Amino acid sequence: MTRRRLLGAALAVGVAVPLGLARPASATSPDPGPSRLTLPAPTGPHPVGTVALHLVDASRPDPVAGPGKHRELMASVWYPARDVERYPLAPWMSVELLRPFLADAGFPAEDAPLTPLTAGHQGAPVLRTGRRLPVVLFSHGSGSHRGDHTIVVQELASHGYVVVTVDHTYDGFTEFPDGRILTPVRDDSFAMYPRDYATDVRFVLDCVEQLAAGRNPDADRRPLPAGLLGALDPHRIGMFGWSKGGTATALLMLQDQRVRAGLSLDGPMQPTITTDLDRPFMMMTAVFSRAQDPAAAEFWSHLRDWRLNIQADGAVHGSYGDNQALIPQMGKLIGMSDTDLRDWIGTLDPARAVRIQQAYPLAFFDQHLRHRRGHLLDGPSAAFPEVKFLP
Repeated sequence: MTRRRLLGAALAVGVAVPLGLARPASATSPDPGPSRLTLPAPTGPHPVGTVALHLVDASRPDPVAGPGKHRELMASVWYPARDVERYPLAPWMSVELLRPFLADAGFPAEDAPLTPLTAGHQGAPVLRTGRRLPVVLFSHGSGSHRGDHTIVVQELASHGYVVVTVDHTYDGFTEFPDGRILTPVRDDSFAMYPRDYATDVRFVLDCVEQLAAGRNPDADRRPLPAGLLGALDPHRIGMFGWSKGGTATALLMLQDQRVRAGLSLDGPMQPTITTDLDRPFMMMTAVFSRAQDPAAAEFWSHLRDWRLNIQADGAVHGSYGDNQALIPQMGKLIGMSDTDLRDWIGTLDPARAVRIQQAYPLAFFDQHLRHRRGHLLDGPSAAFPEVKFLP
């Protein structure tokens, strides 16, 4: 099964199966009806808010959309929030977007699954503490969407970061405010490369600066949550990405000094990256390790500032994201064998994988954007014995 087909299978069933707690229903048990897959809650002290932005880059014509059209992106801003009680939780993906997502995976579009809910309260006011908030950007992998690393995103937001995620239009699933649904273009007429991702995020950086200056970058001028304008710190910006988004993180840092620290989640680095990078960079590798990927080893040799490469035993390409929480639940729903499950998530325990992706990105950005140095990144930790520090 493809990654999308597996995800679609579970979402079409739409039944909650907490990690490690699934039990078969008895023959006499009443059918409780569809419930939801679940995401782990963030561990930080703050509730989380989120808002979507519709962004249009007037400097970039869009040949796919047609003459006179410009590059459009959907982004989400995640942040520490207050007074969240009356604000609904945001879905991991909207039902309207899930339908083509399911159809692309080979399931009937009329299936109406219940998508997981995130910890983000839509439109809740921003928690202001007297100092501007550090910013982290996120870039997804090929054929995915901006919600696919929500565990990491909402973890950072719960600890006081503003996290801005973006859909890379035509290389993922995205929905615009006017109801347009765009899915990945999979033919020879169009291709997106890591450099295109980096260009998208560079424009998003411009929008971050607008928010920091008190201006609303939303193309439709929709109202923003109270306290968001002027809350972002344009001098403390980091970025992370998974797979192609990890490569884009490296490329953008080489192009733009505004990104002060970068994290790649198993990004396949390119052999064309031969320029030295003079700011902190961390690699969480699995398949695209330096031992297996010469381009990753070459990139590592050009890191001239603080650098770190860690790898969790048993990790696979998707181990540092939402897959590790959702796919075990999905596997139980569709009767996946242990062997097939290991093919998808590796041998790294799912609950441990969640803790790793919550702890290590937070420690990295705390150290390099907030100058809060703990001990987690100093070397192997008894709390995370499966995480190896690669010399």
